[in-house]
Amino acid sequence: MTVEAEAGRLKTEADEPGWEVDPDDEWGVAVIETVGRQLKLRREAVGMRAADFGSAVGYGEDMVRKIEGGKRIPRQDYLNTADEVLSAGGLIAATWEDVKKVRYPKRVRELGKLEGKAVEIGVYECNIIAGLLQTPEHARALIQAAQPPYSEDDVERMVAARLARQSVFERDPAPSLHFVLEEAPLRRQVGGTMVWRQQLERLLEVGKLNNVTLQVMPTNADAHPGLDGRIELLKFPDGTAVGRSDGLFNGRPVSDPKQLRILELQYGTIRAQALPPRESLAFIEQLLGET
Repeated sequence: MTVEAEAGRLKTEADEPGWEVDPDDEWGVAVIETVGRQLKLRREAVGMRAADFGSAVGYGEDMVRKIEGGKRIPRQDYLNTADEVLSAGGLIAATWEDVKKVRYPKRVRELGKLEGKAVEIGVYECNIIAGLLQTPEHARALIQAAQPPYSEDDVERMVAARLARQSVFERDPAPSLHFVLEEAPLRRQVGGTMVWRQQLERLLEVGKLNNVTLQVMPTNADAHPGLDGRIELLKFPDGTAVGRSDGLFNGRPVSDPKQLRILELQYGTIRAQALPPRESLAFIEQLLGET
C-alpha cells in the first residue's frame, strides 16, 4: 500500500481494537451511550450520512455507527475532529471529560477510586513490583508479556489505567503509603537493562518521600505469610478499611473486622521480617551499582 493510500484509508476495528464497552459496567455503558446519541443527533441535524461523516473524521462507517450506538469508546481525537466537522462549538469535544472517566476497565476504576479515598495504603507484592510504583516502560513490558498476548491498543489502555492510579502520590493531604517488595522482582531486568535501571531509580525517588515507606524482603529471609501472594490494605478517614489477599478469602476484597485483623496480622509480620526502610533503599542503590 502506498503512503498516499495509507493516509487516505479509514480506520476500522483492526486499527483500534480493544475499546469495547464492558456490558457489565452500567455507568460506563450509560456514559458512552449518551455520548454516542449526542454524536448521532448532531450528525443528523446537519444532514450528514454516517458514511460521509466517517470519511470526514477518518473512520469507517461501521466504526461510526458503533460509536453512535454506544458500543465503542471514542478516542479524544475522534471527539475533537467530530466537533470541528459538525461545527459543535466545543460541545462534543467537551464530552471527553465524561468519556475519560470510564475509558478504563471497571475493576481498575474501582481500585483507583478506593486508593483515591484511602488515608493509608499498604501493599505487599510477591512476584512483581507494585503497580503504584511502576514506570510506564516497566508496566508496558509486564503487560506485553501476557499470554495470550494483548493487542497493542489493549496494552496502551492498560498501561494508561495503571499510571492513572499513581495520582495518589499527588494528593493533598498525602496519604500514608507503605510497600514491601520481594528481592527477586527487583533483580529481574524487565524490559532490558535501561528500563530496569529506570525502575530502580523510580523506587529510590518514591522511597524517599516523607509519606512513603518502602521495604525489601530479602530472598534469604525465613518463610512468611506473604508467600501465597499479594496482600493489600486500604484504610479510610471514617475508620473503615478494605483488604485483599491472594491466599485468603478466595482473593476477594473483605471489610469484616475479623477478616481484616487476620490480614493486618499477616502484613505486620511481613513488614517486621523485611529490611528496614533505610537498609532497603541502600539495597536498591547497591543493585543499581552492580550494573
